[in-house]
Amino acid sequence: MTNRIAKAFEGGKAFIAFLTGGDPSIEKTEEFIVEMEKAGADIIEIGIPFSDPIAEGPVIQAANIRALNAGAGIDKIFCMVERLRQTGASQVPLVFLTYLNPVFRYGYAAFFKRCAGAGVDGVIIPDLPFEEQAEVKAAARAESIALISLIAPTSAGRISKIAGAADGFLYIVSSMGVTGVRNEIKTDIPSIAAAARPYAKVPLAVGFGINTPHQAAEIARYADGVIVGSAIVKIIAEHGYAAAPRIAEYVTAMKKALKH
Repeated sequence: MTNRIAKAFEGGKAFIAFLTGGDPSIEKTEEFIVEMEKAGADIIEIGIPFSDPIAEGPVIQAANIRALNAGAGIDKIFCMVERLRQTGASQVPLVFLTYLNPVFRYGYAAFFKRCAGAGVDGVIIPDLPFEEQAEVKAAARAESIALISLIAPTSAGRISKIAGAADGFLYIVSSMGVTGVRNEIKTDIPSIAAAARPYAKVPLAVGFGINTPHQAAEIARYADGVIVGSAIVKIIAEHGYAAAPRIAEYVTAMKKALKH
């Protein structure tokens, strides 16, 4: 499986940053990715805008709408990743977060072949049930793309199976419901991580709701990486085309919190 993802966890706790592709424009997304990487992001997740992103809260839903209204689509995002790789502007693992419908419509084999050609390292599909992964996973593995599995607080009876079959990293969802900034993470992350670790052959990363350096440092005691999305997307919503320095400042602070 992709070596870039494994390497991202070798230097300590990984900071995984998310943004929505094409919000506020493809050119700005490209700039923001470069800034996040310079600021210390170890892996960058790029959300492919979709009209019905069921796992997302209001912040990322609004970003999807802004991106779609600006004309962002799957092909433009593929071209953006190709540019980032061809120019050498991005070296870190790039992971797509998308939904099953766009991948199905593109064609599983064609989608993962394009991922491999563009330089995408992994794909997260939140609405793909683990039990129905076989066909998609076969297409991903044929191109050496990690299909990243999720474990939710409701996954108790299936943790060993999901963890044992995980590629890239295992995404532990820290909160019930949709994405969004949360003041408190109430899920018992230590227990979920402890249940998954004996079976997982890949690092564990925790996301959904994490937004402060303090939360990141706490979660990192039990996980190998921390994923942050809504807090970054909120900065983009507030500052638009001028968001780059604010994003860099935020990523720097979050990465620093993981080093302590």
